[in-house]
Amino acid sequence: MSLTEPEKKRYTRQMMLTGWGEEAQLKLRRSVVFIAGAGGLGSPVSFNLAVAGVGTLRLCDFDKPDLSNLNRQFLHDDSRLDMNKAESARLTLGKLNPHITLEAISAKIVDSNVDELVGDADIIVDCMDNIPTRFLLNACAVRKRIPFVHGSVWGMEGRVSFFHPPKSPCFQCFVKDSPPKEVFPVVGATPGITGSIQAMETLKYLTGIGETLAGRLLCCDFSDMRFTEYRIDRDPHCPVCSRGRGRE
Repeated sequence: MSLTEPEKKRYTRQMMLTGWGEEAQLKLRRSVVFIAGAGGLGSPVSFNLAVAGVGTLRLCDFDKPDLSNLNRQFLHDDSRLDMNKAESARLTLGKLNPHITLEAISAKIVDSNVDELVGDADIIVDCMDNIPTRFLLNACAVRKRIPFVHGSVWGMEGRVSFFHPPKSPCFQCFVKDSPPKEVFPVVGATPGITGSIQAMETLKYLTGIGETLAGRLLCCDFSDMRFTEYRIDRDPHCPVCSRGRGRE
């Protein structure tokens, strides 16, 4: 399998990177990414992965866009307020790159369907806005032995980490409880930058180029443009990834 001439032209600038070339680009073409959520984080994540040439993007979202979403969810517009977000995302992304496969899934992620929805994906990107669903996705990632790229936003702050036991903790080693769901403030650029970092983590893993945030939490305070990094350790008693329950 080799790249077509249009693909070589499209991806030429990233293929110039040391260690990338056609080999890494073919790795992307063969990859399947499950993107949980097609909203504020899902928009920049899927946009960046689509234009980079990831072969299959599996977009999952059961919701419809609301007018209050449009300050940050740029996959959608006023004409699609009655359309499923995953389908709206598919239409937008299909115009950006005709060389990739886009799968739109209109389903709510629950315990009984998460493994089937994720399917044969190589990696899960968390673009959700609630902890319970993140717990389900994290447990699925541990069962399938694939990475889980976490992102979250609040106001002008974004957080990103990369979970892949046993090389790193899992998400539930880091977050123990689920706070009450709330409507939180957010400036559109916050998920734009945060989701782009998630996309970069995903591309690094899929190509094998660069070092991920495994075992580290990157906190980005855009109000004063400070980036702080925290170490995350594995919980030896984690109910999801501890010995005998996870990958070991």
